[in-house]
Amino acid sequence: MEYNFRDIEKKWQKRWVESGIYRVVEDDKKKKFYVLNMFPYPSGAGLHVGHPLGYIASDIYARYKRLQGYNVLNPMGYDAYGLPAEQYAIQTGQHPAITTEQNIKRYREQLDKIGFSFDWSREVRTCDPKYYHWTQWAFQRMFKSYYSTSSHKAQPTIKLIEHFELMGTEDCHALGSEELHFTAAEWNAFSEKKKQEVLMNYRIAYLAETMVNWCPALGTVLANDEVINGVSERGGYPVEQKKMRQWCLRTSAYAQRLLDGLETIDWTDSLKEAQRNWIGRSEGTEMEFQVADSEKHFTIFTTRADTIFGVTFMVLAPESELVAELTTADQKAAVDDYLAYVKKRTERERQMDHSVTGVFSGSYAVNPFTGDKIPVWISEYVLAGYGTGAIMAVPAHDSRDYAFAKHFNLPIIPLIEGADVSEESFDAKEGRVMNSPAAGKTTLDGFSLNGLSVKEAIAATKKFVTEHNLGRVKVNYRLRDAIFSRQRYWGEPFPVYYKDDMPYMIPKECLPLELPEIDEYKPTATGEPPLGHAKKWAWDTKTDSVVDCSAIDNKTVFPLELNTMPGFAGSSAYYLRYMDPQNDKGLVSKEANEYWRNVDLYVGGSEHATGHLIYSRFWNKFLFDSGYTCEEEPFKKLVNQGMIQGRSNFVYRIEDEGADKGKFVSLNLRKNYKETTPIHVDVNIVSADVLDIDAFKAWRPEYNNAEFILEDGKYICGWAVEKMSKSMYNVVNPDMIVEKYGADTLRLYEMFLGPVEQSKPWDTNGIDGCHRFLKKFWNLCSSVCCDSVATDATPDNLKSVHKLIKKVSQDIEQFSYNTSISAFMICVNELSQQKCKSKEMIKNLVILIAPFAPHIAEELWEMLGEQGSVCDAQWPTWDEQYLVESQAKMGVAFNGKTRFEIQVAADADNASIEALVRGDERTAKYVEDKQIVKVIIVPKRMVNIVIK
Repeated sequence: MEYNFRDIEKKWQKRWVESGIYRVVEDDKKKKFYVLNMFPYPSGAGLHVGHPLGYIASDIYARYKRLQGYNVLNPMGYDAYGLPAEQYAIQTGQHPAITTEQNIKRYREQLDKIGFSFDWSREVRTCDPKYYHWTQWAFQRMFKSYYSTSSHKAQPTIKLIEHFELMGTEDCHALGSEELHFTAAEWNAFSEKKKQEVLMNYRIAYLAETMVNWCPALGTVLANDEVINGVSERGGYPVEQKKMRQWCLRTSAYAQRLLDGLETIDWTDSLKEAQRNWIGRSEGTEMEFQVADSEKHFTIFTTRADTIFGVTFMVLAPESELVAELTTADQKAAVDDYLAYVKKRTERERQMDHSVTGVFSGSYAVNPFTGDKIPVWISEYVLAGYGTGAIMAVPAHDSRDYAFAKHFNLPIIPLIEGADVSEESFDAKEGRVMNSPAAGKTTLDGFSLNGLSVKEAIAATKKFVTEHNLGRVKVNYRLRDAIFSRQRYWGEPFPVYYKDDMPYMIPKECLPLELPEIDEYKPTATGEPPLGHAKKWAWDTKTDSVVDCSAIDNKTVFPLELNTMPGFAGSSAYYLRYMDPQNDKGLVSKEANEYWRNVDLYVGGSEHATGHLIYSRFWNKFLFDSGYTCEEEPFKKLVNQGMIQGRSNFVYRIEDEGADKGKFVSLNLRKNYKETTPIHVDVNIVSADVLDIDAFKAWRPEYNNAEFILEDGKYICGWAVEKMSKSMYNVVNPDMIVEKYGADTLRLYEMFLGPVEQSKPWDTNGIDGCHRFLKKFWNLCSSVCCDSVATDATPDNLKSVHKLIKKVSQDIEQFSYNTSISAFMICVNELSQQKCKSKEMIKNLVILIAPFAPHIAEELWEMLGEQGSVCDAQWPTWDEQYLVESQAKMGVAFNGKTRFEIQVAADADNASIEALVRGDERTAKYVEDKQIVKVIIVPKRMVNIVIK
C-alpha cells in the first residue's frame, strides 16, 4: 500500500478539528502538564522553516506527556502589537488591525499544516480588547501599589497613605525613588497635587523623567534590545539619548527576589547567569564627597571602599543632574559639546565600547579621608542608572579608570604592596594592602589599613565610614526600572487621564479602554504621539466615558494619556490568560490557576533572557504578592531552541575584461576565469545545488538573456551557511516542504538536524532521508496491519522494540530528539530484516512515533483496528528482561594482537570461553608449534592468548 501522505495529512487535520481532540478542560482526576511556546509576532512574511523548530520540539513533548496520562495544556496565540504593522500603516494608511488580522490568518494556515496539538479554543491576541483589558487592570494594580521593604512584597498604597496620615515618613518601610522626609502634620496639609507627587515616588507603576532611547524617525522610545549599533533594529534609523517623562515599572524593587527565584527553577546555567549579570547585585558602601569651596556634596557607590586612598579623580555620568551644578563657566562650552556627542550614543554602546572619552567639569571634590582635592570629570563610561551616577576613580585598581587616567594623564597611586600598575594587571586584587604613599597621611583618628588583607580592609573601611557618618553600607543592583511608555498608536492604551498634570486611573469597571480611530499614524506636527490625532480621546468623569477632545474643560472632562504600552506589556502574563481565556470577571479564575498553577515547560529563544523573561517573572511576582497567582515563578523548566540557519546558494558571474556581464560559470569551472562575483540566488530554484536555469531566468528580469557555462550539462551552485533572511534568498517556506514531502517529514527532519538547543544549518538536500524512512516505516507497519495472520513477537522483535521504547522514552525527557529518530531508523531496519509480523510490536511502534509524526501514526492506528485517537493510547514501557544480550562478541588476540572474533553465550564462564577458543581451528593456525603460556580473559570483551 502506497504512503499517500497528502491524503493522510488532510484527512487527519480535518478530523482533529471536527472532533476537537486537542481541546482541554480541567480534570482533577488527571495530573496536569502545561506546555507553552513563546508566542510569535505575526509578520507579513509568514513562517519560514526556522520558526516551527521550537513549536515542533514542544509539541513532541506535549503529545508524549498526554500519552503518559497527563492532562496537557498546549495553547497558542499571537503577540499582535508592534512596530512593523504601525510602520506599514504610516506608509500605506492601512489600519494596523487589518494588517495584523491578515498576518494572523496566514500564520494559522501554516501552523495548521504542520499538525500541532494546540488548543485553539484558548487562543489569545494581545491586540484584542478582551485580552488587554487585563493588561490595563494589572497596570492599575501596580499604580495603586508600593513595595514594602519590611514584608518584601507589594502592598496597596492606601496602607501607605494611612501611615503618612498618622506618622509621616517616620518608620516608613516603603521603597521609593528617593528618600523623603515629612511629618504627619505636613502630609495632612499637603494639597491634593502634592500628595499625588509624593505617592508617585513610591508607586510600582510611576511617572518619572528618565533617559530613553529616542528614535526621531520612528517617533518613539525604543528598548535597549531594539537598538543595535546606535540605530533602530527596525529600519536602521539613528537613535539618541533623551530625557522624557515616561511611565516606568519598579522592577528594581524585585531584584533580590528575581535573583533568589533562579535557585528554584530548572533553567540552564547559562541562562541563569545571564539574568544574574543583568540584575547585577553588588554589596558596597555609599560615601559622601564634598565639593571643594562649596556647600554642595554628592554621593558615590563603591564596592571597594578600602581604595579611598587611591582615588585620584571623580567621574560623573553625562546624564547626572550634578553635571549642570558642577560645570564651571570656563568649561561649559567643552561640556556642552561632549554632552551633544553622548546624546547620540545608546547605553548599550557605551557599555560595549571601551574607547576613552570625557571632559573636565572644572570642579574639584574633597577626599573625606585625606582632605585632598581631586578633579571631577564627566565620562560616558559611567551610567546614571547604576549606583548614584558618580564614581570615585582608582586607576591603579580598575581597568577603565586606568585607561581614563592614562588617556588624560591623571595620577595613578597603587594601594597593594608591590602591585603591577599596568594594563594587564587587573585580575583579582588579593594580598596585603598599605596606605597610599602619595597621600602620606591618614587624617581621621589615625585610621590605617596597613597589613590588612583586601577583605579585611574592605570590612574595616565600611565600619569606619558608618561609625563616622561618612556614608552607609548598601546593596546595589544593576537592574533598572522598566520604561513602560511608547510613542506609538498600535499598542495597549493606558487607562489614565490627567488632572492638574497628575495621572488618575479610569474606574476599573470601565475597562477596557479601547484604542480610538485616528487618521494618521505618525506623531502630530507638535511632536505628540499618534494618539494626539484622535478627535475623541478625553475622559468625562461625570459619565465615565470617552468623549470628544473639544469637551476638555479640566474640571470634569480631562485629557487621556497619549502614549501606549510597550510590547512586553501583553507578553508578561499571557500564560495566565491561557488558563482561563473566556473569563470576563478576571485575568484567571482561582480554580483554573490552582489547577494549572504555572508552566511546566516553556520553549523559546535565548534572545529573550534579559527582556521578556525578566519582565514576566517580575509581573508574575507582583500578581503573586496581590494574591492573583498561586506560584511565584511563572516557568518551571525552560528550553531555548537553537536557530535554524539558512543554506545559501550562489551563482558566479564572470567579471573578466570583455566578458558578457550576463554570463555565469558553474562552481567547479571558476578557476578558468580571472574574476567571478558570487551572487545569492533563491534557494527555492536550486535542487541538490543544481540550478533550475529556466527558473533563474524568470526569477529576475535582468537575467532573462543570461548565458551559462555548464559542467556535465548542469549548473552547479556554490553554498554557504548564513542567517536565514529574505536578503540572502535562503528562506525556505515550510508550505513548500509540506507540499512536497509532508508535514510528518518536516517535523522529523527539523528534529533530526541536531540537538534542539543547538543552532544548525537547514539543508533541503538532506530531507529525502527522513522521507524515505517514513515510507519504509509505512511499508513495514501497513503490511502487518493488513495481514490477516497475526503472529507472536519473536525474541528478536521484543529486543528491538523494547530497546527502542527505552531509548525514545529517555531521549524525549532529555530533548534528544535527533538520537530518537536515529533509533527509530535502526529499529525499523531490524524489524524489516526480522520479517516482523507481530501486530503488538507494530502497535508499540506506532505509539512511539505518534509525538514525532502524528498523521502517519493516526492512520496506522486506525488500520490496526484501534478505537479513538492514538493521542489517547498508553505510552509503552520497556522490560529489561528483553534487553539482556544472549550472545557477546569477544576479540581473540595472540600476544596482544587481535586476530579474530568469537561469539559466546552472554553468561558463559571463563572455563567455557577458554575451551571454546582453544577448540577453534583458527587458534591452531596462530599457535602452530608454539606453547600456550597463559590465557587472559576480559569478560565480554577480549581473550588474549600468550604464546612462546
